Amino acid sequence: MKRIEHLGIAVEDLAAAERIFTDVLGTAPYKRERVEDEGVETSFFQAGESKIELLASTTADGPIARHLERRGPGLHHVAFHVDDIEAELTRLEAAGYRRISGPKPGADGKTIAFLHPSDTSKVLVELCAD
Repeated sequence: MKRIEHLGIAVEDLAAAERIFTDVLGTAPYKRERVEDEGVETSFFQAGESKIELLASTTADGPIARHLERRGPGLHHVAFHVDDIEAELTRLEAAGYRRISGPKPGADGKTIAFLHPSDTSKVLVELCAD
């Protein structure tokens, strides 16, 4: 089953963004997690059946730091839950979509892969599987 798993939002100040989303959603984040491979610290909020993932860079040259430098804070990616990430990647690659990474371990206990935004209307798409 495909569904929106989470929206990834790049932020400059994780604590400040957590305060904002706590106010907006009326609930505190359920988890903070550092992903060393990606140079990112994440904070997760439950929002109905989906989640909000705040992403703050822990390195000056990581993907979130580059995103903030080029585009500023805001939407970074849309993540879709898939039951079988390998099968979905095979299907999508056969249809001409390019993967830029994965599958690999990601935050929140997920296996993740990213599709090239040039192939997805300039939206970074993440596939997530349990």
